[in-house]
Amino acid sequence: MLLLFPWEETHTLNDRHQIQEKRTGILILQSTVNKMASGSELNLCCPVCHDIFADPVLLSCSHSFCKACLRRWWRLKQAHTCPVCQSTSGRKHPPCNLALKNLCEAFLLERDQKAETLCSLHSEKLKLFCLDHQQPVCLICRDSEKHSEHKFRPIDEAARDCREELQNSLKPLKEKFKHFEQVKGNYVQTAAHIRVQARHAKREIKKQFKKLHEFLEMEEEERIAAVREEEKQKREVMKEKMAALSRQIEALSDTIRATEEELRAEDVSFLHNYEASVGRVQRCPQLEDPQLHSGALIDEAQHLGNLTFNIFTKMSEVDSYSPVILDPNTANPGLILSEDLSCVKWGETQRLPDNPERFDSSCIVLGSEGFKSGLHSWEVEVGDSSHWVLGVAQEFVEWKGHLESRSGLWTTGLYKGTYKAFSPLNPMCVLPVKKQLQRIRVDLDCDRRELSFSDPNNLIHTFSCTSTETLFPFIGTSDEYLLRIRPHTVSEQNNTCYSDDDGEDSDDIDFKYDDYDDSSIFGSVLKLI
Repeated sequence: MLLLFPWEETHTLNDRHQIQEKRTGILILQSTVNKMASGSELNLCCPVCHDIFADPVLLSCSHSFCKACLRRWWRLKQAHTCPVCQSTSGRKHPPCNLALKNLCEAFLLERDQKAETLCSLHSEKLKLFCLDHQQPVCLICRDSEKHSEHKFRPIDEAARDCREELQNSLKPLKEKFKHFEQVKGNYVQTAAHIRVQARHAKREIKKQFKKLHEFLEMEEEERIAAVREEEKQKREVMKEKMAALSRQIEALSDTIRATEEELRAEDVSFLHNYEASVGRVQRCPQLEDPQLHSGALIDEAQHLGNLTFNIFTKMSEVDSYSPVILDPNTANPGLILSEDLSCVKWGETQRLPDNPERFDSSCIVLGSEGFKSGLHSWEVEVGDSSHWVLGVAQEFVEWKGHLESRSGLWTTGLYKGTYKAFSPLNPMCVLPVKKQLQRIRVDLDCDRRELSFSDPNNLIHTFSCTSTETLFPFIGTSDEYLLRIRPHTVSEQNNTCYSDDDGEDSDDIDFKYDDYDDSSIFGSVLKLI
C-alpha cells in the first residue's frame, strides 16, 4: 500500500490496535456475562434435582431445597436431615425462603422474555402478529408458504386488542371477587352474632337455674351443653363456609393477579402467553354466589322458650308459660325482644345478620312454633300502643321486601286510631270498634280453619283461613310501647278456645270498606318505610 504521509502508517497501526483492544474487551465482557448468567443459574439450582428452585424452603443449617425434593429426600431417608450437610432439621415444616423464591421467579421471567424476543426460525425481530395462527411472526415468516394468504396485524396493535379482550374477560372475575368479599363479611358478622346469641342464651339459662338449687344442677348442665353443641355445630358450619369461600377468593385472586401480571408484560411475551392467559381465565369455574343458608343462627326459641315452665314441670309443680315464643331470628332489626321472648317493642335499629328468615322491611316478628291442627289461643296486651298488628302467617310467607295485601297473612291492627283487618281473599276493612282496646285474644281453630279476635270476651272479627299450610303467630309494632304475650297456666292449657256463641257474630257487623289499594293500606298498618 502506497503511503502519502510519513505518519499515516503509525496512525493506521494505532487504529488497528484500538479496534483489536475493543474487540478483545467485548469478548471478555461477553464471557464474563455468560459466566455470571451461568453462575447465577447454578446458584439458583436445587442441590437435589439440579433444576431452578420451586417453592424453596430454608433449613436451620442455611441450606435451601425445593419443598417437594426435600419431602422426597426425608421419606427416602426416614429422617429429617439436610441432603448437603446431613445435619438434623429441628422443624418438621421448614419455612419458605421468600427471597430465593422471588429471585428464581425473576430469573425465569427474564430468561423467558429474552428467549421470546426473536423468531425461533429466522432469528429476526417479531414485528407482526398472525391472526390465523394467533402468534407473533417476523417479516420472513410473513412471506413464507406457511403463512400464505394469512392476515397480519402490527405487533403493538394486536397486543392492544388482545389486552383489551383479556381485560374485559377479567371484569366478571373482579366483580365476583368483590361480591365474595362482601359475602365473607356477612359470614363474619353472622359468626359473631352466633357467639353473641350463644352467650345470651347461656346467660339467661344460668339466670333461671339459679332459682332451683342442687336438684336442678344436672338440668342446667344439660341445657348449657345443648347450647354449646348447637353453637359448635353452627360455628363449624360457618367456619367451613368461610374456609370454602376463602379458598374460592384465593383462587380468583391468584387468577386475577397472574392475568394482570401478563397484562403488564412486554408485547411479545404477552402475546406468546395470551392463549394460556385466556384459557386460565376461561377455565376459572363459574362459581355460584354463596348464600347464607336457612337455619344458620342459634335457635334461641328452642333453648329459652317456656324454659321456666319446662323446668318446673319436671319438679311436678305448676308454673306459667308463654303460649307463643317469639323467634328473634325472624324479627325486624328495629324490634326489641324481651329476655324471655314474650314481649316486643320498637327501638333503635340493631346490627343483625341478614339471614333468610328475617323480615327486613315489615316491622313484625313470627312465633317460633307453627300450628297445623288443634285449638290454640293467646292474648296480647297492646296497652296504649297506637301502631300494632296481630295475626297469623303462612309458613312460607315472603320475608324480604314490603308485604303485599295477599302475602298469606290474616291480621287485625291499629293505625292512627282506626282498627282494621284484612286477609288474602278479602279487602281491607275498618272494624267498628269505638273504645281503645288494651288486650286482644287470638283463637285459632286449625281443624275448622277459623281465626278470631276478641277483647277478650267480645268478638271483634273472624276469618276463614283457606290455607292448608302451617300457620305461625306474628306480632308487629312501630312505636315504643311494649306488646306483651300474657302467660298461661297449666290449668288454662286444657281450657277450650273462645266460642263464637259467646259474642256477636262477625257476619252481622256492618263493615266499612275503604276505597283504596289493599297493599298500601296494609303498608300503613305496619308502618312500612
